[in-house]
Amino acid sequence: MTRTAMNLIDPAVRRCIDECVRCHEVCLSTIPYCLEQGGRHAEEAHITLLLDCGDICQTSADFMLRGSDEHARICAACAAVCQRCAEDCDQFVGDDIMDACADVCWRCADHCDQMAVAHA
Repeated sequence: MTRTAMNLIDPAVRRCIDECVRCHEVCLSTIPYCLEQGGRHAEEAHITLLLDCGDICQTSADFMLRGSDEHARICAACAAVCQRCAEDCDQFVGDDIMDACADVCWRCADHCDQMAVAHA
């Protein structure tokens, strides 16, 4: 991946960065909600997955922003974690907050998967 100034970043890469940043924000901001809800929302595995997803999304965005040659691998890992997180959040049927989190995770997974394939 060519190192460039932010305004010169390829539009597809820019969209992926934006999706990763958004997913990072949503996953981390969903944690307090889950802890307040208690029960299944606050289970350790669910909270850990939200944290993992937020972290890998931030890392993925960072790799793309700095033009790392390894960004495709990180995007592939990000897509896998985002998919797991989306599937987990989808289990909370009828919960608007969890539905929104799942939607953002699915979208990020899709963009990161495309980035991993296009730049492998």
